[in-house]
Parts: sequence; C-alpha cells; structure tokens
Amino acid sequence: MTKRPIFASLLLLSSALVAPAALAQDASAEPAADTPPVAAEPATDDAASADEEVDISIPGGADQEIVVTGRFTPNIVRSTPEVVSSLSSADIARTGEGDISGSLQRVTGLSVVGGGFVYVRGLGDRYSLALLNGSPLPSPEPLKRVVPLDIFPTNVIDSTLVQKSFSVNFPGEFGGGVINLTTKATPREPFLTFSGGIGWDSETTNQLGYTYYGSDTDWTGFDDGTRDVPPLLKAALASGKPILEGADFTQDQLEAIQMELVNAETTLLQQNDHIPINWSAGITGGTTIALPNGELGIIATAGISNKWRTRDTLQQTSVNDDLSGDPQTSYNRVITDNRVVVNGLLGFGLELGDHKIRWTNLYIRDTLKQARLALGTDANQSDRDIMKQDTAWYERQLINTQLVGEFHFDRLKLDLRGAYANSQREAPYERGFTYVRTNQPGDPVGDKFVNDLGGNRGDATIAFSDLNEDLWSGGVDLSYELAPRITATVGYAYSDTHRVSERRTFQFRASNLPLAVQQLRPDYLLSDATIQLYDITLLETSAQDGTAAFDAKLTTHAGYGQLQAEIVPGVNVNAGVRYEEAKQTVVPIDLFGTGSSAIVATNLNNDYWLPAVTLTWEVAPDMQLRVNGSKTIARPQFRELVAQVYQDPESNRLFRGNPSLTDSELWNAEARYEWYFAKDQRLTVAGFYKSIDNPIETYTSISDSSVNSSYANAPKATLYGAEVEVQKYFPLDKLSDSPFWQSRRLVLIGNYTYTKSEIRVRDGDTTVINGVVQNAANFFFDGAPMTGQSDHLLNFQIGLEDQDKLSQQTLLLTYASPRVTSRGPSGQPDLEEKPGIQLDFVARQGLTLLNKEIELKFEARNLTGRKYQEVQTAGDNKIFFNRYKLGRTFSLSASVKF
Repeated sequence: MTKRPIFASLLLLSSALVAPAALAQDASAEPAADTPPVAAEPATDDAASADEEVDISIPGGADQEIVVTGRFTPNIVRSTPEVVSSLSSADIARTGEGDISGSLQRVTGLSVVGGGFVYVRGLGDRYSLALLNGSPLPSPEPLKRVVPLDIFPTNVIDSTLVQKSFSVNFPGEFGGGVINLTTKATPREPFLTFSGGIGWDSETTNQLGYTYYGSDTDWTGFDDGTRDVPPLLKAALASGKPILEGADFTQDQLEAIQMELVNAETTLLQQNDHIPINWSAGITGGTTIALPNGELGIIATAGISNKWRTRDTLQQTSVNDDLSGDPQTSYNRVITDNRVVVNGLLGFGLELGDHKIRWTNLYIRDTLKQARLALGTDANQSDRDIMKQDTAWYERQLINTQLVGEFHFDRLKLDLRGAYANSQREAPYERGFTYVRTNQPGDPVGDKFVNDLGGNRGDATIAFSDLNEDLWSGGVDLSYELAPRITATVGYAYSDTHRVSERRTFQFRASNLPLAVQQLRPDYLLSDATIQLYDITLLETSAQDGTAAFDAKLTTHAGYGQLQAEIVPGVNVNAGVRYEEAKQTVVPIDLFGTGSSAIVATNLNNDYWLPAVTLTWEVAPDMQLRVNGSKTIARPQFRELVAQVYQDPESNRLFRGNPSLTDSELWNAEARYEWYFAKDQRLTVAGFYKSIDNPIETYTSISDSSVNSSYANAPKATLYGAEVEVQKYFPLDKLSDSPFWQSRRLVLIGNYTYTKSEIRVRDGDTTVINGVVQNAANFFFDGAPMTGQSDHLLNFQIGLEDQDKLSQQTLLLTYASPRVTSRGPSGQPDLEEKPGIQLDFVARQGLTLLNKEIELKFEARNLTGRKYQEVQTAGDNKIFFNRYKLGRTFSLSASVKF
C-alpha cells in the first residue's frame, strides 16, 4: 500500500487552539436602553481571558450585540430577555473540543447525535435552527436540511448562543431552540498565531484498517481529478436517456463507458496494518487600521485536520416480532474513515462612530474517504457466507458570505443584513461488490468467494451523486426607544433556498462468467479485458422508479413586531408576534422525458401567526424568574421529502423520503428561576412543556434483507421536563502558603436535564405515506418516546485553573440515557441507541518562550472506553443494529502567538 511520507504525519495542529481574536470594548459602556439592568461587575482577574469579549450577532435590532468582559458570561444569560445559554471562546477552549458540536454537548439540555446534529431537550435535529451571525445556512448533507455542526471548527467561532425560548425576531422553525454561531470579529491589535497537533486513537492508530488508494492528493481533502466523471459517461448522463442497452445505447457504447469506469484507484480495497496518526494545523492573524473617524479591522484564519477512525461493527436484523431465532442478517463489518476538514475565514469590520459594518466570508470543506469490508450471513441465502466491499468518497462544501450593518442614531437603531451561501455535496464512484461462498460440497468453488455479476452469486454496483444548494437571505430590523426602558422593534426577513439533487446508480451485469473469472478480485473482475471478453454490460437502476433527480425549493417571507419594556420596576416583558409564510416544493426531475412519475410531488404553502411572550421578574438583586409562552413550527426537511434512496455512511443504513409529510406545530411553555449568587457563579432551575401536532418521526422497514428508514407524521406528541445548572468556584489560597495555590481555584460546572416525551395514537388516527392514507398504529405505538429523546442528560466539569495565567486541568463527564433512533419495523421493538458515560480530561498550559506566548494542550477522550450500541430488545432477545468500540483518543497540540 502507498503511504504518505512520514513527515506529513508529524505535522502539528489543533484548530481548537487558535488563540481567540478577541475584541475588547469599553467595559464601562452603558447597556442598551432596551436591555434590563445588570449589576456592575469588577474586571476579571483571569489574565488568560482579561481581554476577551463575547460578540453575539443575532437578528432583532435591540438585541443585536451583547458584549461582556470576562472568562464566564453570566451577564449574557442574565441580561437577555429570553432563556439562553452562551459559550464564549474561553468556554469552548476549556472543553478542548475541535468542533462546535462537541462543545455544545456540554450545554444544559443539549445532546449531539450522529456526530454533528444537535438535539435540544430531546427534540430531533429538525427542531433545532442553526444560524451563522444571525443568517440561515444551507446544509451540505443530503440526509438533512439542518447543518451538521461538526463541520465548524472552533478556530473560526468566537461565541455560540443557544436560545431555548422563542422570540419573534427569529425564524418560526424554532421547535427546540436556535443555535447562533458568531464568527471571530476584528482584533484591536495585530497578532499572528500558528497552531498544530497530533492525535492517537486506541482502536484505529497503528491498528488494522482498510482503505483504498484514490488519488495522490486525498490527504488534503481534494481529489486530483481521478474521480472526475469520465467524458463518455458525462455525455451519456446528459443525453436525457437511461443508460441501458437498447435505449439509444449499443453494447459497444456501453462497453466503452464501462472501460472508462475501470478506475482501479477507487476499486481495490487494501489492508493497512498501521493506520496513520491524526494531525491538524492552522494559522490565524488579524490587524486593525486606524481611520480618521473610526477603524478597519481584518481577520483571517485557515486550518486543516486529518483524522482516521476504524470501527469493527456488528450489524444485524431480524424479521420476527419478538426477535427470536437467528438474525435475518448478521455482518461483521470493518469501516475505516479518513476525514479531512479544511476551513478558512476572512472578515472585515468597519467602525465609524456608532455605526458598524461587518463583512464575513467563510469556507468549509469536509471530505470523508470511506472503505468498508463485511463478512456475514443472510437467512435468504442459507449456508452461504457473504462478503461485501464498499468504497466511497463524500465531498461536502460550504461557502458563505455575509454583510451586516448596524446603524445607531440616538434612539433609533437600524440593522441590515444580507447573505449568500452555497453548499455542495458530491459522491463520485460509490462502489459496492458482493462475493458469495456457497459452502456446498458439490460446488467446484464452494469453498471460495465468487462474484458472477448475475445477482445470484454476487454483484457489482457504482453510483454518482451530486447535490447543489443555494440560499439567499436578507433582513431589516428597526428599533426605536419610545421611552426609557421601552423599545419597539419591527422587522422583515426573507430567505430563498433552492436545492437540486441527482443520484445515478448502475449495476454491472454478466451471464455465464467462467469460474476462474468469478474468483477475480474487483479491479480485475471489471478490467478492460473481462468487460470485452465476457460481454459485461452496464444497467442503470436509477431509471426504474423516477427517483434519479429532484428539485426542491423553500421560500419564506416573515414580518414581526416586538415590544420590550419594563412595565414596573424589576418586571420586564418581551412580547411580539411573527407572521411567516412559506412555500415548499419538492418535485422529481423528469431526466428521461417520460412525461410522468409515480412519485408524489410535495407542495406545501402555509402561513402562520406565531406569538411569543417572556416575562422576567427580578425577585431580588441577584435573583430573577422568567416565564415564556410561544407557538412555533417545524417543517419537513428536503431529504425527508425526497424519494431518492441514500446510504448514510455513519449508520450504514438506507434512507428514503416521504413526499406526503406536513408541517408540525408546537405550543411551548417554560418557567425558569435564576440565582446569581456570586461573580461568575449561578444556579438555574427550569421546567418546560411542549405540545406537538403532526411530529415527524423515523420508522424502519426490512425488504429483501435490506434495512430501510423513512419518515411519517405521527398524530400528536407531548414533551415535558426540567433542567438544573450550577456553576461554582472555590478559591484554594487557604489550602497552603505555597505560591502554587495562591492564585488557583476549583471549578465546578454541572447540569442535568430530565425529559419525558410521548407519542399519542388514538383509534382512527391516520398518517400518509407516499400519497396513501394508512393507519397510524401501523407505524407508531401509543405512549412511545419520540426519536432522539434521552430521559436523562448529565454534564459535569471539575477542574483547577490559575486566575493569573493560563493553566487549566479539567475532567469532563457526559452521560445520556438510551434514546430511540427509529421506530421498529413491522411491529418490532424500537431501535435504541445507548450513549452511556463518557469521561474526558483536558489540560491547557500557557508559557512564554523567547518572548512569544505559547499554549500547550493535552486531551484524553473516552477514558472509560465506552462502546456504541444501537439495539432492539424483546425480553431476553437482542438484535444489534450497530455495535462497535469507541476508541480512547489522546492528542497533544500547541499554538504560538506572535
């Protein structure tokens, strides 16, 4: 196997270590007139973060920006008129996570599922809204319309705000909450930071894995052209004809196309006994230019991370309601992922007196190179052993440019924002090969794996997928101070999303291949010689059901009015209503000019009045009580509406949408008590309730031994729960007279969330599947929990930190109780994921060397060595849909600031 040069594996990096490009504003600046009063806080005595500000950019005029000096930001949580949680760059750095989704799982009531999708209070990712600097984002993931937050490295994010109570300045798709990412702003003084790191995974690094060559530049996340669609196939795909013999294609033409697809670099799976280490590298710099009436700030950052992960999985299915007997299918599958994330940010900030203009440009490319090898059995093919080999390359890319203007004219504030974002996802040369060993004594090759390309004893497939999504958005917010502590805001928001998705799938077919040829490895089996000698033909399977391509659009217009006022001393109200209309369509593209399709088109055209009110009562100088009520919605995601079949590389499961899904409507209520008993310290307790009409749930079916997941509207669901959060510091200077303890303190941060949800199914309730009305009880159990909801979420951090210089040692514990990932097929028990307990350790140490600031970081993750399990259980019977060990990971990184 060709390996990268050793020096490439020794490159140092951790994107999370890039020092924050923080901007300090005058801490004595008065709060906005429409913001509740906050007790003055002394300057932080933590030298590591003394110059840090938390910059949060959100729509809504009066609440556009909140700036706080200090390591922790209780005054953000306290002074905002809604229920929020906030992570500053210092908070993110303490967790040591390299991407934002990892940091967010430490926030009260949040869990991360499937790598990067954030669930708020047990509600699925469709109920979470992700914004970047207050503007919506397109998703580069075909299985979702929401953005996977693990593609956002922490080195480009300055702060993260999670708002759990709806306010009308946000989009109506606010089922569980909004997650607003604010990119790094412009610096007050020039700086340049280099960072790097290496990592080791106990289940992957220097262990057995599988990969394939691909191209010379795969390690960068960019293909060098090896995977480009070849010319003859490209012309055939654009011809408007299915690629079949007799459909304007001769056998000779099909042979020529096939020979272009030989491409052994993407075909031959190779064993690697020494999977490389993980590494990353980054650079961030910024400067400020003084102007006659203000200043211009510039910041730029770039980073790359290259990580490997091998999973030795057990994947099973059953067709029996009680899961009894042998599994229908049982495979041991080894999956090796090589994930490369490249990111870059370029930002400009212009300040002219009280006016600010920010232009932010973000680029993220997330590439997954995946190789899979499975050996198992299928009850439909008794006594046979089946070997499956798959290779894939998934390119996800996000480009975003935003222009935001904040103009303050005494009592009048005008905020303008506009953004364009493009996301793409390409998956060329998705290859699959199936070999069969019959184990029959009378079979001359019964003890060997063969592939006859006939479907009976093996097959070979290839697919090309392409997704492009454009999102234009804009908005205007106008706020006016009617009187002291009374501010009225009106606003308008627009967004237009257009996605085109195409997936073309093919099978290689042959008849009467000689036994010697059937035993050839994949690259020889589909070589030029075998294609020509044995009349191997190409059959397009995506032409059979009209699901090859789809055109999806979502256009929204919204207007809102909001009043924020102190009605009596110590009692503030934030009330408003939002009117939002949206047109959502998903239509199959008639690639082959047949003039008809069996697929039902989606055409949702709805409008809503969405009220929201939050009352905040300052019970005592350090205590306040909040009560919130609102109505919100959740729309089906494009992927849930598209009838194309996709394979999720994370779960190795096939997904197909349901064009008949409808919007969900939610009524929300919440009460929260907050006690800020000391500087940077607090106790909060909250209770919440949600009633959901037509929630969208995932269900699973088994067809021909293949596991397929789809979506349907359940009749109704309710969700309620409570959460508590504590943040407390204990000075340690009394422990000893030693200088070591004089500036140190013990940090205790903990939160716990209890959530309970129930799906309600009554006699006569129905759901619509692909245009057909069906009994809802066939898909949902009355009283079953909603998918993705864990009853218990626990996060706990205990650490030591120096208040005079950067020195932190933190233990982080995370626990999530079992949660349903999908409804069980045909009356079987639901599929449950068991996340369990994870224990991490992060140490950060600052030092000065040659007058340069250096930060060292050590991370140890999953110290308990937990396993991933997705299971079905019926009494003593158990089926593992997915089970594998999660490795313990260790990394060392450093950054140096000039």
